[in-house]
Amino acid sequence: MLKAKQLALLIKEACEDKKAEDIVILDIRKMSSISDYFVIASGNSDRHVRAIADNVLDVLEANKVKCYHKEGLQESKWILLDFSDVMVHVFYPETRNFYNLERLWGEAAQFQESKSKSKSKTRKKKA
Repeated sequence: MLKAKQLALLIKEACEDKKAEDIVILDIRKMSSISDYFVIASGNSDRHVRAIADNVLDVLEANKVKCYHKEGLQESKWILLDFSDVMVHVFYPETRNFYNLERLWGEAAQFQESKSKSKSKTRKKKA
């Protein structure tokens, strides 16, 4: 079982695999009980947003992590994936700018992990 921070980093890597842009991890543990982390990313088209979200779902399914709720897959302007401890928001840029979750959750700590440190041995991809 992955811990919340490990899960957030694995999700970040899955987003990077599909060339997601402006990936941010917000630590909201001290602010809310709904989740521990938000991973926020952008894609440059509806197809790109969907491809990022699909890859996150595939990578986490391969690691036996359950997605409890999915929203926005049809429209692909803002896709929400709820993994309980980590919530993933994949946005089309204009939608991300409009809702501006980084500002809304502005008191949340952001953390960046170098790529060399964030590579996880538990990472698996479907063939």
